Amino acid sequence: MKNTIQLQAKVIVSDPNDNIATARVEIEAGTILSREVGDDITLRDRIPFGHKLALESIAKGEPVLKYGQRIGVATRDIVAGDLVHVDNLAGERGRN
Repeated sequence: MKNTIQLQAKVIVSDPNDNIATARVEIEAGTILSREVGDDITLRDRIPFGHKLALESIAKGEPVLKYGQRIGVATRDIVAGDLVHVDNLAGERGRN
């Protein structure tokens, strides 16, 4: 049985322009996050507390936005509901 939960109950979206969110609690893979606006998101990965998840698909090379700011770039295609972490995100600060 699929578990459908309101998005705001499980994640923090810092800015309406963000394409990622931060988990308020651990969320199991397969959970469906229901949004007031836009498509529901089915989590493809377990998202640990405090980690980031994609709110929408982000193509390789596209910016990752949190707090309404660019925090890095996708190093591979990221699908909505994926864990966003060091294996698919490269920070840009401090790079030459």
